[in-house]
Amino acid sequence: MTTAVAAGPVEYIKTIGLTTNQSGRGFTNPYDCAFAPDGRILILNRCDTVRASLVRIGMMNWEEDYLGEFSRGYGRADGQWILPVAIAMDDQGVVYVTDEQQHRITALDTDGNFVRQWGEKGSGPGQMNGPAGLAMNAGETLYVVEQGNNRVQRFSTSGESLGMWGESGDGPGQFNMPWGVGLDSAGNVYVADWRNDRIQKFTGDGQFIAAYGASGDGQLSRPSGVCVDSDGYMYVSDWGNERVQILDPDGGFIQSLRGQATLSKWAQDFMSVNPDERNTREMSNLVPELPPHLDTPYLISSQTEPYFWGPVSVRLDSEDRLFVVESNRHRIQVYQRRKG
Repeated sequence: MTTAVAAGPVEYIKTIGLTTNQSGRGFTNPYDCAFAPDGRILILNRCDTVRASLVRIGMMNWEEDYLGEFSRGYGRADGQWILPVAIAMDDQGVVYVTDEQQHRITALDTDGNFVRQWGEKGSGPGQMNGPAGLAMNAGETLYVVEQGNNRVQRFSTSGESLGMWGESGDGPGQFNMPWGVGLDSAGNVYVADWRNDRIQKFTGDGQFIAAYGASGDGQLSRPSGVCVDSDGYMYVSDWGNERVQILDPDGGFIQSLRGQATLSKWAQDFMSVNPDERNTREMSNLVPELPPHLDTPYLISSQTEPYFWGPVSVRLDSEDRLFVVESNRHRIQVYQRRKG
């Protein structure tokens, strides 16, 4: 049994973001975020095929000041991405991004300058198959989840493979299309085992510790991300259920979040200079009574604006504020656990 600070409720703080069809302030299918030591928040925009040219990393701060963006664009050249998934940043300000389509990791600085990249499709050391989740420990070791190889691989920031573990299956230490990864303060590794509907916990070198969750009502459905706060509480983006679940350090259920978004600062600015848009919004029913046949989490979320819709990633900043990245609504909802 793990001793931890008593859990208070996780409370909503605010919503960040605004959908955009052009570069500049706003998000386009955001997939992940990272936090720089200087307070910048980096948002990875994956983008759909129609808006592929908007693949980029945007920068802002907690006050939601827009600080620019960087990218080398959509494509196969050095430093470019096709299907970026996750982002991490080291202490030198180098940003690392996984690309599940090109089976590689790309590193850029925050001016958009190409630093390095590595990877090719395969199952050997240094090769990857569908790299998705990405996390970095204090020693700047990168943990990469490979959905196609059903494993976790460790890398140095220079791209050297430092070991790997995992295989296909549903037993301890086995995976079925794993997606997200997170670390706790002790260096343990948590993997969102997507098709097995569970979270698995390992030591930093891959020794199995525990598994949490199962398929079914009230359980997990295709978890896409996991992060762990300074007291050991787990936050899981329960993607198939369109919600976030909070677990205590032993895996016990604490709370479920469905989403309660309000207008972001950017959206309020937009509405203030676009009165027709504001009036249309005020006349719209954003929380409708739905007919019985619209009873799946996806259909409910698609019709109910405050709810999560496509919660693909969860991340914690240095103050343990929880950022829930919603790809389908082009925004981030922010929460924080009140410590009891």
